[in-house]
Amino acid sequence: MKKASVVPDEIAKVESTAGDAEKLKRPYNEVYRLVEELSDVVDRESLSHWFQTPNEMFDGLKPVEIIEWGEIDRLWSMVFLLRSGMPG
Repeated sequence: MKKASVVPDEIAKVESTAGDAEKLKRPYNEVYRLVEELSDVVDRESLSHWFQTPNEMFDGLKPVEIIEWGEIDRLWSMVFLLRSGMPG
């Protein structure tokens, strides 16, 4: 599996070359949008803990690991299920 392109080493590299900052904008924006959508259906205060907790719905992976592996679409699917009231 391929990890997401946003990692600390890459952030440091981009910060040293200001023109490359646009490369990181999309992943950050997508995570921001995900948090905003989740906070509409889940208590925002619990999201930090939720992102760091292994989840059976994701084969025991933490939601933050799902993002790191570049599979944020799995989290968006979960948001859809929560909003629609369909069981996971």
